[in-house]
Amino acid sequence: MEPQHKHKRKPRRRLVAFFATLALAVGGVGVSQIGTAQAAPQDYWRGPNPTESSIEALRGPYSTSTTSVSSWVSGFGGGTIYYPTTTSDGTFGGVVIAPGFTATESSMSWLGHRLASQGFVVFTINTNSTLDQPSSRGDQLLAAVDYLRNSSSVRSRVDGSRMAVMGHSMGGGGTLEAVKDRPSLKAAIPLTPWNLDKTWPEVRTPTLIIGAENDSIASVSSHSIPFYTSLPSSTDRMYLELDGASHFAPNSNNTPIAKYSIAWLKRFVDEDTRYDQFLCPLPSSGWFSDFSDVRGNCPR
Repeated sequence: MEPQHKHKRKPRRRLVAFFATLALAVGGVGVSQIGTAQAAPQDYWRGPNPTESSIEALRGPYSTSTTSVSSWVSGFGGGTIYYPTTTSDGTFGGVVIAPGFTATESSMSWLGHRLASQGFVVFTINTNSTLDQPSSRGDQLLAAVDYLRNSSSVRSRVDGSRMAVMGHSMGGGGTLEAVKDRPSLKAAIPLTPWNLDKTWPEVRTPTLIIGAENDSIASVSSHSIPFYTSLPSSTDRMYLELDGASHFAPNSNNTPIAKYSIAWLKRFVDEDTRYDQFLCPLPSSGWFSDFSDVRGNCPR
């Protein structure tokens, strides 16, 4: 019987090999996916292989430009879009960033070119009122996401299926509100976030929370840490606490914030596993570290 079994398997192997060859011919689609082709993860990768120095740099590999959005736009208070100037690399993931209480988009402008030059379309927004609370800021972040991908002058440069949100203080609290309401968002980065709601078990979006050790406005013990611990353990999550920093650390050029924001956005917006190396193992919180506390799970 053994020779018969071997003989029967040979045509099957040839058939599988035929379909594998056919799959390569239609762009690397698996046999089971023929007729329902989907983008391979590497289709979203942008830029050269990353290094520590490349993600810590003030500018990445892409030249960037800006365009302004009028405050008359519906749903939020206008702002500035930063985008890579090239049209040869396809579309880019989008990132919308909200400021904190009493602040304007200028407080987050340092992230504009820095993130866009790494291969993202970045939208720093003003809110309808500088006094808007986190729930309103969450709604405005979502309105700006929709504007960026559907109506903006750079919409042809944005992959509307790959969008992320960030925010500082009440804008960080609004970031959590936004991903709670729209789990299809690919990544969230609340920066020294503030919100009266301390628990976020509904969040399924990969979330990086960055707190500040000496924050006297949104203390990590009553904001960032409870926010982080309330996230489901099944959600990709990370908590980084800036050593000796104040609530306003995200309002000026900050390399640790930029470095790990870039790595998080690349990993979850671009599905770029080349950036796993910066997230896993977790960064140190020991002597000479940028962080006083680090928690998280490795990307899954």
